[in-house]
Amino acid sequence: MEQDIIRGVGPQATLHTARMHMTEATRAAENAMLDRYLPQAIADIASARPHITIFGCTSASALRGEEYDKELCSLISEQTGGVTISTIAAVNDAIAASAASRVAILTPYGEELNVKIRESIAATGVEVIAIEGMGITENFDCSVPAPEEITERGAELVDRSSADLLFISCTNFQALDAVASIERTAGVPVITSNSAVLRAVNEAINNVAAAALHESTTK
Repeated sequence: MEQDIIRGVGPQATLHTARMHMTEATRAAENAMLDRYLPQAIADIASARPHITIFGCTSASALRGEEYDKELCSLISEQTGGVTISTIAAVNDAIAASAASRVAILTPYGEELNVKIRESIAATGVEVIAIEGMGITENFDCSVPAPEEITERGAELVDRSSADLLFISCTNFQALDAVASIERTAGVPVITSNSAVLRAVNEAINNVAAAALHESTTK
């Protein structure tokens, strides 16, 4: 995720990260990450006094439902003093902005995490007509599939499902580099976890800059 964010915001912002320990892409590991490792990561990142904080895990954002995710983002904002962006909320906002109604989802995950992703997207009223995972349970290995493989799998999924939008889940997936080729091949828009977050981050950056300008001109 770090490299996608750096490329996507350019020199207008600096990036500071705090890692939440997680070695397995499973429900049990994500629950442990939320309960044991996230509090320290929040404290660490708060020391940088960020204007914007990203909770950068799609499946963990979806794991305990929308209300938990909202409460978590509020907690992070209280400790950091800035705006907090949830990955799954950013994805849902991007899908809503596209006006798509029939969404197919590609993930690197196994079924237990796919269920939560499907539930989170469907809860907004969008029809999830297909979801396919690669069955990867080692978190590091989610970053291994090349954009070419993601392109092939994504285009095939769109073709089989007749979706009008493809969402590719996971911040630790080389999906952003596959977007253009899938859109050319499949003929539908593609949203990834990181493209959705970048959309939200750049909007937040503009808002922070506008607020700072307003403050400086009214003193």
